Amino acid sequence: MIDITQNEELFYIYYSRWISIYKEGAIRKVTMDKYNQTETWLKKLIPNLRTCDMNRTAYQKLLNNYAELHERQTTMDFHHQLKAAIMDAVDEGLIERDPTRKAIIKGKAPREKKPKYLNQFELQKMLSGLNLNAKLSWDWLILLIAKTGLRFSEALALTPGDFDFAHQMISVNKTWNYKGDGGFLPTKNHSSVRKVQIDWQIVIQISELIRDIPKDDLIFIRGRVYNSTINNILERHCKKANVPVISIHGLRHTHASLLLFAGVSIASVARRLGHSSMTTTQKTYLHIIQELENRDVDIVMRSLSGLVI
Repeated sequence: MIDITQNEELFYIYYSRWISIYKEGAIRKVTMDKYNQTETWLKKLIPNLRTCDMNRTAYQKLLNNYAELHERQTTMDFHHQLKAAIMDAVDEGLIERDPTRKAIIKGKAPREKKPKYLNQFELQKMLSGLNLNAKLSWDWLILLIAKTGLRFSEALALTPGDFDFAHQMISVNKTWNYKGDGGFLPTKNHSSVRKVQIDWQIVIQISELIRDIPKDDLIFIRGRVYNSTINNILERHCKKANVPVISIHGLRHTHASLLLFAGVSIASVARRLGHSSMTTTQKTYLHIIQELENRDVDIVMRSLSGLVI
């Protein structure tokens, strides 16, 4: 890194320069924002700590102070973002020993979690209340995400050219920058570029709705879009159907959970969702996988008990 009187440099300044050199332009904006937020917290919590004074005690105190205001998982993320920069500082000789070794991760008790997905009965009740008329609306977007598991940004970026109705496929190859000023962006990762199979009912419905829209025009967007708008619409439908209120991203979780409970393999679910690896799918849906494993144990035991010796 830059040659200056490094052993006197404040750590938050070192970290700021580190993310500028190693992260800026190499990661998505949403991830870069998290690194910048970590830098902000360093300025608040250790404004006067020099890089050379970052030892195990100083680092543990930093984590403890951060953990007083955040849940354990958030503190873990904070730790991981700092560790990469600290290990580089150790390699450069700016810090004598790894201060992150054996760090204790604490945190506030997690808040009561809101439901992330609906079961099949609840989803059917909610979908039956959608206003699916002959004109494109956000209700159609809700239905499409429920049936495909697309990310919100992926669904917003759809154009008629992305649909292959003859083969019942949607090509996912871009996202829409709804958090910024609009415009197309790349997908979340390489694995997110994929083809998603759709059922014949959606083929017939969507093909009629987009028949007169030019091939490269956006289907759903007619101006600035906020996910809060869609979440509010979805919330009204959930309350009307008397089912748990979920977010638009919760429809993606719902889609995945229904597939897993139906017996679809983790590998197939990972490909359909565009996850970078099956590990991501396993971590995200661990609770469902464990429930299915318990069900599998019952099946195995019943099968074995039928063996007569």
